[in-house]
Amino acid sequence: MKGQIVKILSNLYFVNSNGKVYECHSRGKFRNDNITPTVGDYVKFDEKNQYILEILPRKNTLIRPLVSNIDQALIVTSCKSPDFSTNLLDKLLVLLEFHHIKPIICLTKQDLLTKTEKNEIKKIKKYYQSIGYLVLWNTNLWKIKHLLKGKTTVFTGQTGAGKSTLLNHLNKDLHLETGEISKALGRGKHTTRHVELIELWKGKVLDTPGFSSIDFDALEKEDIRNGFIEFKNYHCPYQDCMHLKEKECKVLAAVNNHKILNSRYENYQKIISDHNRK
Repeated sequence: MKGQIVKILSNLYFVNSNGKVYECHSRGKFRNDNITPTVGDYVKFDEKNQYILEILPRKNTLIRPLVSNIDQALIVTSCKSPDFSTNLLDKLLVLLEFHHIKPIICLTKQDLLTKTEKNEIKKIKKYYQSIGYLVLWNTNLWKIKHLLKGKTTVFTGQTGAGKSTLLNHLNKDLHLETGEISKALGRGKHTTRHVELIELWKGKVLDTPGFSSIDFDALEKEDIRNGFIEFKNYHCPYQDCMHLKEKECKVLAAVNNHKILNSRYENYQKIISDHNRK
């Protein structure tokens, strides 16, 4: 039979096939072949003995969190408490662009902002929209529900940003655990302890543990550059231009002319610098 892994607990794989969930084990050959079954995997399995026999080809795979076959990602981003982080947001966007996963930016906790802070967030929101990203407030539940239909969506973003809270608002029957913000660290406590695929609003969503660091080991520096999608609008004289110190670089000119958001370019420099040190 064919099915999809919807949850993993210890060495037990929960496989959904035609609405029925089977508790399966994986075959030893996966360990020998260095293959790790993940939530989101489509598999062939032995219904009688409840063993996963084969993992079908994947559309894509994220490593942290470890999930497969994702259509889009809702990046749940706090405006305050924890503080808004363009660095983490831009890292996530680069990673999603690399894996051909459509990003949707969802801003939370705008009610905690002062008027000045909210105006600043609105400017940032407008910029990301101008370069092609869908950006919305978490209060726009109707729009979010519409976006989930027919898609497999991963909910991700900084710890404490309100991913589980948002999912609870989308479906009050979920009762997902939410956590307080650690004032000492300025970030949230982990409340999602495992990855699980949930059917929601005629789509599938993955609630994942939050994280505050991202691994770029699989990416080349050119992948990082290409992940800043607005850079493609500026045609430099050199095709391999990395937009750092090159003469006649059009991206550098756009930054100086305030056509590219300063924080975006500064984050790009930092990501490239960190990547070069590895």
